[in-house]
Amino acid sequence: MISHCLDYTQAAKAAGRPIVGIMCEYTPRELIMAAGAVPVCLCGGDVDTIVAAHKHLPRNLCPLIKSTYGYLVEGSNPFLEMADLVVAETTCDGKKKMYELMARSKPMHVLELPQKEDDPVAFEHWMSEMKRLKDALEAYFGAKITDAKLRAAIRTMNKERRLRRRLAGLMKADDPPLHGRQLIEFKSSISGIDADLRMYEKAYEEYAGSPGVAGGKRVRVLMTGVPMVHGAEKVLEIIEDSGGTVVAMENCTGLKPILDDVDEKGDPMAAVAKKYFALACSVKTPNTARMESLKRICDEYRPQCVIELVWQACLTYDVESYSVKRLCEDELGVPYLKIETDYSPSDSARIAMRVQALFETVRGVAKA
Repeated sequence: MISHCLDYTQAAKAAGRPIVGIMCEYTPRELIMAAGAVPVCLCGGDVDTIVAAHKHLPRNLCPLIKSTYGYLVEGSNPFLEMADLVVAETTCDGKKKMYELMARSKPMHVLELPQKEDDPVAFEHWMSEMKRLKDALEAYFGAKITDAKLRAAIRTMNKERRLRRRLAGLMKADDPPLHGRQLIEFKSSISGIDADLRMYEKAYEEYAGSPGVAGGKRVRVLMTGVPMVHGAEKVLEIIEDSGGTVVAMENCTGLKPILDDVDEKGDPMAAVAKKYFALACSVKTPNTARMESLKRICDEYRPQCVIELVWQACLTYDVESYSVKRLCEDELGVPYLKIETDYSPSDSARIAMRVQALFETVRGVAKA
């Protein structure tokens, strides 16, 4: 899927369709699609672009932010270069300030994300942000986002989410038919492509009847924490190289954005706003929805341990890891390990040792 995204985007650009870069799952792809544009994820997962970002950004900053911005400095991300507009969200202070620098060379619309998940006034503000985005897309591209177009985009995205959920659901088996590293490859950086939807269906048909890949001997792992964008799968690979199988990922590149659909009845704008506002990011305070989501995923996927990935300098996930640890160990009764790292492979051996020690503990409990 990833390898065909560039061809798809270039063809769409040549056909006159606008390209909209997005930075986070809080940006509703449905609105962009309803405007006739192509939503493309721009989050950077390449360690090699980070050096270029240091020309303008501090070194003690999240690698995802630096990698993304490094592409801009180098001019090396064709999707970013083609983007007619970038839609960004105020999910952390590092991103907010990076957006100011990016806006010097790229047209940008910033969504202000309210942070109180249970505050009616916060949702009212988010609803107004959705309307502002709709107006901005219409103004930028001379398009009219009608209810009919928005409902069509909602149906497409709901279909994509259902297909991805069904494929991810294969990991609930006692002996899953594929590894977590394989599963994460079934995710495009562009949503709503018909060929990708067919690929989700084909993949499910192929793997649903396949035998398990581990013989039930590998440790079942739930990964949680920060987004693990394409190219930054270091920790996932270490886990599975060490004898684990990542049966579920409760993060923005995993199950989090696909657990719930947009309501296809009633006011489509309100339905889109409600779905995206409910995303359980660590920027929310209190982030009780994430804890409930973890309970739900643990119940369905039955992990033997939880590994939380935190990018260096990601303060919200780093602080929230204390609550996740308590939930796992005190309530869910599963061992927990936090791994704080960046994109560099320099600490891979140390991480592998910690993961292997965790797995020894898990296996010891299973034998007892």
